[in-house]
Amino acid sequence: MTPEEIAGTLTDLFGADNLQAIAPGSWQIDTATFRLLVLLSEDQTWLRVLLPIMPATEAQPFLTQFLEANFDDTQEVRYALYDGVIWGVYQHNSSSLVSADLSSAIARLISLQEAGLNEVFNRLVENRIRQIVQAAKQQGQSLQTTMQSLERFYAEGLLGEINQTAEAREEVLAAWQKQLERLWNEV
Repeated sequence: MTPEEIAGTLTDLFGADNLQAIAPGSWQIDTATFRLLVLLSEDQTWLRVLLPIMPATEAQPFLTQFLEANFDDTQEVRYALYDGVIWGVYQHNSSSLVSADLSSAIARLISLQEAGLNEVFNRLVENRIRQIVQAAKQQGQSLQTTMQSLERFYAEGLLGEINQTAEAREEVLAAWQKQLERLWNEV
């Protein structure tokens, strides 16, 4: 894609009012929810699209899940860490890039930004539940016995919040039951 084609695609996606040329071969898109950077290399052979996701300090406990997502889930875009920020990044050779692929990559970056920590947190929780299932099975426990142990932990205050109501505890236990049933035969 030429710089003109890139600018045209960005204008089609975001409108001329949101698009700002910040230097030759560099654009910035400002919306109410994000700031997207689109940068061509000096020799115009590589295009990089960048979208800040969150401060690295917020993401620190989930760095493993971000890297796992790069391997399994992010498709043509990647999470990256630079200058204290987790970024969504897309890089492509500009000569073979087409507008549809650029549009798709931008949509995927925006999806990562909108998800924030939700996807990586869910991945962490699922990994922890899998560990619980594995430990329970190694001890010869059934799903029912494992659930009874969790219920006892909540009743004794070992799990849950200090001021958790009985209704809230029941909701949490129902979520545990659902996840354990979903993963029990997979682990």
